[in-house]
Amino acid sequence: MIRALTGFSTRHAWKVIIVWVVVAVGMSVVAPMLLPRVTQSQTGDFLPKSYDSAVAMRIAEENFGVRSDAVTVTVLVARTDGAKLGAADQHQIEDVAAKLAKRRVVMPRNHDEPDFMTNDRSQTPKIAPAAMAPDRSFELLTVELTGNPQEEGVQGVYRAFRDSARTEFAETGMRTGFTGSLAQLNDTVKDHETAAKIGGALIMGLIVLLNVLVFRSVLAALLPLLAVSFVGIAASGVVAAAADLAGLKLDAGTPTLITTVLLGIGIDYLLFLLFRFREHLRSHPDQPARTAAAEVSGRVGTAITSAALTIVAAFATLGVASFGQFRSMGPAIALAVLVMLLASLTLMPALLAACGRKMFWPSRTLRHTPREGVAARYGRFVARRPLMVLAASVALLGALAAGTVGMKMDYSLGDDKKTAAAATAAEIARAMPAGISDPTSVYLTAKDGAALDAGRFDGLAKALGKVEGVGQVAPTVISQDHRAARIDLYLNVDPQSDKARALASGPVRAAVAANAPAGTSGHVGGIAAIFADVADAVDHDLAVVFPVAAGLIALILLLLLRSLLAPLVLMIAVGLGFAATLGAATMVFQHGLDRPGVTFTLPLVLFLFVVALGTDYNILITDRLREEMGRPGPARAAVARAVQHTAPAITAAGIVLAGSFASLVATPGTEQMAFALTVGILLSALVLSLATVPAVAALLGRSLWWPLRPTHTPTEPPRTVPTPQPAPDHFASY
Repeated sequence: MIRALTGFSTRHAWKVIIVWVVVAVGMSVVAPMLLPRVTQSQTGDFLPKSYDSAVAMRIAEENFGVRSDAVTVTVLVARTDGAKLGAADQHQIEDVAAKLAKRRVVMPRNHDEPDFMTNDRSQTPKIAPAAMAPDRSFELLTVELTGNPQEEGVQGVYRAFRDSARTEFAETGMRTGFTGSLAQLNDTVKDHETAAKIGGALIMGLIVLLNVLVFRSVLAALLPLLAVSFVGIAASGVVAAAADLAGLKLDAGTPTLITTVLLGIGIDYLLFLLFRFREHLRSHPDQPARTAAAEVSGRVGTAITSAALTIVAAFATLGVASFGQFRSMGPAIALAVLVMLLASLTLMPALLAACGRKMFWPSRTLRHTPREGVAARYGRFVARRPLMVLAASVALLGALAAGTVGMKMDYSLGDDKKTAAAATAAEIARAMPAGISDPTSVYLTAKDGAALDAGRFDGLAKALGKVEGVGQVAPTVISQDHRAARIDLYLNVDPQSDKARALASGPVRAAVAANAPAGTSGHVGGIAAIFADVADAVDHDLAVVFPVAAGLIALILLLLLRSLLAPLVLMIAVGLGFAATLGAATMVFQHGLDRPGVTFTLPLVLFLFVVALGTDYNILITDRLREEMGRPGPARAAVARAVQHTAPAITAAGIVLAGSFASLVATPGTEQMAFALTVGILLSALVLSLATVPAVAALLGRSLWWPLRPTHTPTEPPRTVPTPQPAPDHFASY
């Protein structure tokens, strides 16, 4: 089937290319309209409905009218001269707040973008007084906006409101500060905006430069980037449309992650094809380019399909996760990879067939047989000294894996403490409980649905006030239908910290369970309680997803390699790579930079990315090992040839994919993930695939394929060897 698909694509190259261009253009219109509808940023919305904080959120929405898409901004208002606020100042603040609450905030528009592609987020904010500082140095206002904070339109509305509020209060002699998740995100994005642009440009430049150095061709340098960009656009649209049809909600960061993954693996797959295409053209100089493209695509397409299906299987296992963010992210990435796989079997072979030998213009390397390069010498070294290479690679991986000793999980949000929003939050915390702008709320309902009154919860409120870490307890609020009650707690610690999470999930919930009036049920909500439940959900998912994903990957390797020993070797290798990567991240962030630990999602995300994507390279080297061992001659000579032909392709592809993940460092809150994925991919490509696996193959020989042996293939017909190339080619073909 794979050869039939690649054969059709090479025979009808231009038709296939045109279809892909049309699809990409169409999806470029669909994706921007659908993505805001299928993404959400409220972490609590991804929790299973049975979790305590999820029940609390449901009561807040149903009984207190809290909107699930509401985002609260806390505004600090103080006199510019630093004096205490008087009665007249309070009246001025009330007047300005009332004026702002009546003014519709118009979303800034990008005039280059058509109206039908823009989701208008213009709205009138809800503004209410929150609290006065005990020393009357400032007053707090709460401003409620609606929408996904990750969406540019919502951020634009916030900036427009912020600027308007600053101007209005400044005219009355007041200064303002803004804090909250939306304010923090906006400040962080702004601070990282330049770095993100530079990082993206550097990655694009790296890809082009690497291809120029490898192929010495303009077309081969630019075409992979252009083709993968088109496929990425198409994949984003397909994922958005599928999520919309299925009613799934994606995390706001998933589209960026999909783009990064597709850029990396798409360039990888096209590089594998280009290297093998060049090698084939050199050995068959008289063969028509379309025929060569069909043969190469069919041969490499099998390995690419197996590699892509490994990624799909790994991420599809997230569909069994209980945490909704994982449950939607996994299938979304899996679907996007399937789109890239389809492009690898259709669009990319079509490009090879359409361009032919011109793909490598103006390079003349196709006319010459390259002299021996670094890859050939390294291949012979691995074949001669496999035990030394294996020992060195295992020692390196083991040393890095030792970093996992004492590893801790960090469940805090990891916000940048140097932003204006963080400075405002710190100013508030110096005069009031740190949780004043983001309270932990206790919601109560009668088990029999009876009406409630505030006095019934006085005992609970007193008990909550005695909990160490609770700075203040607000008066009990009864819903309009008298079916629910709410008690807000203002913690003395940052509500987004690990301490707040432990406080909400431990002493606060224990106090509610012990002191809730008879006949009522209490549930703890708020960001601290939400992340406590997220921690539990992630721990559960780690125990479920790890074995399921490992089993599926092992099954794919078993079917591909038709061996029992080879899949075992690869699984042990990628397991070492995963442990080494996690250890490196722990050493750098927890032990080196003195962070509380590694971010709680890192082990699961790292397992999927490093094991699934890293297995790509192992599949490619193993596939070539089996091909070379199928030829007559010593097994170690086959290992040397396999390394010689695959090392340049795997090295280039690994650098490209690692560079793609490194660009995530400019995205707020992803520094650990960017570092770990970059290290993990480099270890998988340069250590596991080019050292550990070939060394084991050299030691085991053809026994690696037990209980089967690779069948001997007839020797290739004599090659036409033109004039030798005067300079060595260090980038021999895959």
